[in-house]
Amino acid sequence: MSKYIITEVASRRDLMKFIRFPDELYRDSPEYVPALHSDQIHSLTKVSTLSYCKRRMWMVLDGKKVVGRICAMINPRYNNRYGTRRARFGWFDTVNDLEVAKLLIGTAEAWAREEGMDEIHGPLYYNTLGKQGMLVEGFENVPPFNCIYNYPYYNDLVSKLGFVKECDWLQYKVKADAPLPSKVDRLSKLLRERYDFRFVDIDSLKKDKELVRKFFKVYNESFSSQVYNFVPFTDEEIDEEAKSVIPLVSGKSSTVLMDRDGEIIGFAINFPSISQALQKARGRLFPFGWYHLLRAMNDYSVTDLMLNGVVPQWQNKGVSAVYMKDIWEKAARIGMITGITNPQIETNTAVNVWTSFESEPYMRRRCYIKKIN
Repeated sequence: MSKYIITEVASRRDLMKFIRFPDELYRDSPEYVPALHSDQIHSLTKVSTLSYCKRRMWMVLDGKKVVGRICAMINPRYNNRYGTRRARFGWFDTVNDLEVAKLLIGTAEAWAREEGMDEIHGPLYYNTLGKQGMLVEGFENVPPFNCIYNYPYYNDLVSKLGFVKECDWLQYKVKADAPLPSKVDRLSKLLRERYDFRFVDIDSLKKDKELVRKFFKVYNESFSSQVYNFVPFTDEEIDEEAKSVIPLVSGKSSTVLMDRDGEIIGFAINFPSISQALQKARGRLFPFGWYHLLRAMNDYSVTDLMLNGVVPQWQNKGVSAVYMKDIWEKAARIGMITGITNPQIETNTAVNVWTSFESEPYMRRRCYIKKIN
């Protein structure tokens, strides 16, 4: 008889056990970056996306000790957009034991079948905003704060349970203190002269609610065709992101590009790395987590290259060269040495932009999928 039992997260106490489990599991891992517990509580109980998504959470216990966790989700907007009946799993963490993984995945699959789903894929978030993609290469590296870290054995466990690759995302480590490639420089000058592009003042953008809304409209348009499995923001999600993210955007490291008619056509949003600060904070803002984070927000030596995109009508016309030149000029002023790119689907030609720079592969992460009916 199995010594393990699976239990659904049903109380605040259960939720905190669910959230804190990875802190114990990765206690001896120098690469793992813990999320702030307060952010996890918000994502699992209060985020606006839950207004249309379903989700259930479970833990596997060995006596009173948590040895695994999983969250299963259904995003009807995703299924309607792509004509699928898919559930997704995330917040998947487990000890190296196939029986534990089988209990977690099997319970998520059973719920998905009850809800009429015929496939399950992950690890994913409710939508395209959160952490996604199981790490398959680059285990020796520290990820950006918005990316999953997992032990190598996770991939063996899900493969043994019948999952296969759906897609891979690639991340690169870019030498930001190297000269801007000459072809990027030339193309940037040519396009700015020909089309009279100009840059938005970031501080002014942050104060202009209408311009912020335009920015997120451009975000939806830019990523709709470029980002695999993308689900456009709802108005409620836009308001939520505008409130939580836009105040943190700085013109020191980010740029937004406009055409001569004042329409936003491209952007590059970057943040100083807070991964080491989060490691020191150990999931808590208090008593000293806030101090580590505040210091990190002023150190651009390692910068996370979070989002860059171009509206559809300007894609594949070299516009990225314009905002990349601006970013590289800013990098020199703020002392940026290394840039870590956000995950980009390997089939997207936009990922090739990094081959023009001095860069090297940093991480590869995978979405797995399985038929359940």
